[in-house]
Amino acid sequence: AKDTARAKNSIDSLTLVGKLAACSGRKPELNELFIVEGDSAGGTAKQARVRQYQSILPLRGKPLNVEKKRLDQVLANEEIRTIISALGAGVGNDFNLDKLNYHKVIILSDADQDGFHIRCILLTFFFRYMRPLIEHGHVYSAMPPLYKASVKGKEDVYLYSEEEKTAYDAANNNKVEYQRYKGLGEMSTEQLWDTTMNPATRTLVRVSMRDAMEADKMFTILMGESPALRRQFIEQNATLVKDLDI
Repeated sequence: AKDTARAKNSIDSLTLVGKLAACSGRKPELNELFIVEGDSAGGTAKQARVRQYQSILPLRGKPLNVEKKRLDQVLANEEIRTIISALGAGVGNDFNLDKLNYHKVIILSDADQDGFHIRCILLTFFFRYMRPLIEHGHVYSAMPPLYKASVKGKEDVYLYSEEEKTAYDAANNNKVEYQRYKGLGEMSTEQLWDTTMNPATRTLVRVSMRDAMEADKMFTILMGESPALRRQFIEQNATLVKDLDI
């Protein structure tokens, strides 16, 4: 209890200089916080943002998996501490939605397995320690594209799945040049703005309690303390694997 109280007090006095690129707006209902995977993509997002209402918080590496950690251990993690401090609404039993600095908390991670993993880790943290954030619809996932498709004489198109790529290829007689985005850091400022940050053109998915509960369930199975649950999951899903990422 003493460790937890001490950690909470240190978060209240935490400065985010060099980490959080804060917006200038003072109306939480209009403000957006992008939690971005990696310093590279974070730097591009800082250049692309609208300073009046968009804040950028880059994460270094993967955040802590809170599934098997005590609250004092969670609060000792630097990345988690910066998220708590940026949101300004406390954590755990002290979480107060009225103090929230941003009414849109947007997870912006790569469109690959590592990016999905980071998203699940953050959703598990929010579900465990900031559940009202999800219950009241303040958490979103940005949807970055997988490809930019170029056809001579046509405007470039962004594609968000392999299925979209196959359909677009067929519609244009396979005369398409593709740029594959392996990560957010490969995008230019304009591309990141157009695809994931511009309210007029971006795609956001609001996270529901069902999404968060599914993420929490998967972490309990795959990263919890029961080997039997993991074995059962692997046996049930082994035949569904197409591309094994080792």
